[in-house]
Amino acid sequence: MKANNRAFLATYISQCLDKGEREWYLSPEDVMDVLRDAAVPAGTPSAKPMNATEINTRQEGRTEPMAEQKSDSTSTINNEHIQAQGSLDDLYAAVSDCKRCGLGQTRNKLVFGAGNPDAGIMFIGEAPGADEDAQGIPFVGRAGKLLTKMIEAMHLSRDDIYIGNILKCRPPGNRDPKPDEIEVCEPILLRQIEIIKPKVICALGRISGQTLLRTKSTLGSLRGTVHDYHGVKFIVTYHPAALLRNPNWKRGAWDDLKLVRREFDGLEL
Repeated sequence: MKANNRAFLATYISQCLDKGEREWYLSPEDVMDVLRDAAVPAGTPSAKPMNATEINTRQEGRTEPMAEQKSDSTSTINNEHIQAQGSLDDLYAAVSDCKRCGLGQTRNKLVFGAGNPDAGIMFIGEAPGADEDAQGIPFVGRAGKLLTKMIEAMHLSRDDIYIGNILKCRPPGNRDPKPDEIEVCEPILLRQIEIIKPKVICALGRISGQTLLRTKSTLGSLRGTVHDYHGVKFIVTYHPAALLRNPNWKRGAWDDLKLVRREFDGLEL
């Protein structure tokens, strides 16, 4: 680049920085090189070359170094902030950009939950899968279609109930949730339950049942019993994906759903 062109570019950059403009096609290091090497006309604001930190600060319109700023939502998404949300919409807005664990970096979409905010029955799975991660909606793949049929067999629809997961982001490879992921994500689920106030929760699968009840008991021993989860009746059944692999378990799952319905309103199916 010719010297007069570099001088013009340096003047333009300096003026943009002074106005707080933030859109750049040059890195801060490249901008610094231009300002340092060019013959900036006397009297031009910012004629003194800046370092990369100063350039970043000027780009953001800040008066302090970038290191003192926090650019993500981690600092504001804490358990107190979660607890303060009064509706599902507010709660979703508060956690939609959550990156409190590593799954926030690898997810495609956060899968918050879906259904009736005043539901009497809530289904809780373990974590989103690939289809859910792509759409941001729980239980939309093959297992989700089976869950829909199970709900309809209870004389209900997905609009009548609420569906969520322990984790709101998909674990890579659909692996089991890790303890630290559960620790930061379960408060969101708890607040959902407090807002919805379901009469009965149905845990879908061994991992969901064991994780929420803090037990290592087998799925077989957890099924058929009404447990307590933070004051809400809690029943464990097979995950729909397991039923797709083992159709002979469907009769047992139907028994579990009949128990859910009886605890909900005493209706015999």
